[in-house]
Amino acid sequence: MTPIEQLDKIAINVRSHHLCKQLLNENPTLDEIMQHARNETEALIGVRNWILSEIEGKPYALKFYKGKATGRETFEKLEWKDYAAIRILDYVDNAGHVFEDLNLRGEVAVSNPLKMIWLAVTQGTGGAKPYFFEDMLQLFRQLRGESLPMKIDSEQVKKWMDRFPDGLDPRIVKLRQENRDRIIKIFIKKIDEGIINDLKYKFKEGSSQEQKFLQMLEWWKEPLFHLKFAIRDPDLLNEMLGNSLDPDTMKILYDAKSTGIPFFVNPYYLSLLHVRVPYFAIGADLAIRDYIIYSRQLVEEFGEIVAWEKEDKVEPGKPNAAGWILPSHHNIHRRYPEVAILIPDTVGRACGGLCASCQRLYDFQNGHLNFNLDKLKPKESWSERLKYLMAYFENDSQLRDILITGGDGLMSSNKSLKNIFDEIYTMAERKRKANLDRKEGVKYAEILRIRIGTRLPVYLPQRIDDELIKILGDFKTKASEIGIQQFVIQTHFESPMEITPEARDSIRKLISCGWTITNQLVLSTAASRRGHSAKLRKNLNDIGVLAYYTFSVKGYMENYHNFATNERAVQEQLEEKVLGIIPEKYNERIQQFPMQAEYMKKNINELRNELGVPFLATDRNVLNLPGVGKSLTFRVIGITRYGRRILEFDHDRTRNHSPIINKIGKMVIIESKSISEYLDQLEEMGEKRDDYRGIYGYSIGETEPRQKVYEYPEYDFKLTKEMTNLEI
Repeated sequence: MTPIEQLDKIAINVRSHHLCKQLLNENPTLDEIMQHARNETEALIGVRNWILSEIEGKPYALKFYKGKATGRETFEKLEWKDYAAIRILDYVDNAGHVFEDLNLRGEVAVSNPLKMIWLAVTQGTGGAKPYFFEDMLQLFRQLRGESLPMKIDSEQVKKWMDRFPDGLDPRIVKLRQENRDRIIKIFIKKIDEGIINDLKYKFKEGSSQEQKFLQMLEWWKEPLFHLKFAIRDPDLLNEMLGNSLDPDTMKILYDAKSTGIPFFVNPYYLSLLHVRVPYFAIGADLAIRDYIIYSRQLVEEFGEIVAWEKEDKVEPGKPNAAGWILPSHHNIHRRYPEVAILIPDTVGRACGGLCASCQRLYDFQNGHLNFNLDKLKPKESWSERLKYLMAYFENDSQLRDILITGGDGLMSSNKSLKNIFDEIYTMAERKRKANLDRKEGVKYAEILRIRIGTRLPVYLPQRIDDELIKILGDFKTKASEIGIQQFVIQTHFESPMEITPEARDSIRKLISCGWTITNQLVLSTAASRRGHSAKLRKNLNDIGVLAYYTFSVKGYMENYHNFATNERAVQEQLEEKVLGIIPEKYNERIQQFPMQAEYMKKNINELRNELGVPFLATDRNVLNLPGVGKSLTFRVIGITRYGRRILEFDHDRTRNHSPIINKIGKMVIIESKSISEYLDQLEEMGEKRDDYRGIYGYSIGETEPRQKVYEYPEYDFKLTKEMTNLEI
């Protein structure tokens, strides 16, 4: 007996029987088809004919279903019932398809939902779980026009937003000071007892407790203090949190340690977690807490995690998954023609903390990434290696954008960063001069944009010191003279509660030297609560930060806890983010914002006031695909017996890609949890399930157009169409 035949024999449980009966009672036509079908084929044909008759006379729905009309314009013409009809037809067309389910470590997943219904009706088998039938109930209610999206106005979104305080609230600031003082007193005790010994951070002999406390307050302002005193052990973590972690959580943390998952939480960031929970901020720190406290699924999967982004696997001299030939194993990653990531051989390979949903958990698992900060300091050979890597950018026909990251781009020392900037400047100048000898139509792309990817304004705002600001400002002044026009810090605020006075001041400093600050939010479960992302966008705008991307959580079962379904990403986009939509007539105006980066806060506020919106919706909701590129263009084409949806993604056809996407085609992703499980999780976080009604219906996504503020400037010459360093 094959695995598929075995699944067909599995009896459904009592709850599944009741839900199946309810499904048939609500849908007499479906009941008749299932009762009279002699086999699964007749059931599929019957449903297909029924649904096609439902969308007769709906040209947009038919064309979209058949793939004859795509894109945002057609997507926005679809009616709510059309989503359901298209999904059912896609279920029929993909019936029996077998997929590798990396949530189950590569086990086979078979999608045949209508067969599962037929088996449940006729034999009581098929193995479908209650979550599957809950999804089916909502699907056919949507088809009948009964299950509808919420009618949401701006006042409702603002009410949701108001539930979430930010880190600038005086009451929150006072709580964080209490946390800081508690942590400091624990450190003083451990230094006094000799448990902590450090050559730099030690008290003068004879110091009183008050003097020690005041000394600690001074050390608290230093980034090195927070890195040296980072918490790396579950027991110390619990002690710093006033022993407030429950036994179940501690068991997970002990298991994480024994499994080899590193801990690294610096004292400043730890002080942002609630110990004394105020009535006005219950659950407000969950998005932060879920970045520090590991989940049971992560612990169980560690050691079995597979790389999500296949193009990050690099073998020098051979094309990666996107077709790009790269010069080194770990220093340069690339997806798109215009931009490549530079990962220096410096402390920039580390971070200011470990995010539980980190996209590079695979690299922590294999030991490539770690928190041995002393060992990560640049070796003598790094300077020569950097010159070699710069030659790659210089001799590539399309590269115009360098993203310095890691790890974390600002974990590198000021000296290391200045060295990197100097080499970038020299390379960009040579590339520009070389173009003088090239004819129109064969000229290479010149460097236009420099970016730094960092979470340190959030994790460790003390890092943003005056010397760094001078280095950034000096580089911008010098680089602007050779044609580099855009200078961007890409950071990652996850919660309004992370916008503290310290974080705000670090952003102000970065803006003062003329760099544009953009934010990439990861739409984790806690961050996906109604109004949370909208409030974050507003608070970021308040301090002069533009939202850039809202990412769906990447990875498989290891990120089960933090994964918010892609359907929620579409719902958030269409029901909440729409509150900050920017009309097209403002495109040219907002495109000039980075050219006046020092006035970003002022320009954002003026435009918000003019539009009468709480925030500027400049970000795009996307998922980083496991192959090539970012997209939220998908259709739900299947569903497992556990109710986990199977999504078929297409690439974002509105931006320039490696031509390999025409060979790769569409990509299939199985989500790590059902929508019902996601809603259960939200309820545990204190959310009202009814506030998310309609989420089941968002079974189609279409990538939003890129905001003009993020476009590259035009060259005043004709660029070559040739792509170098590419092998398909």
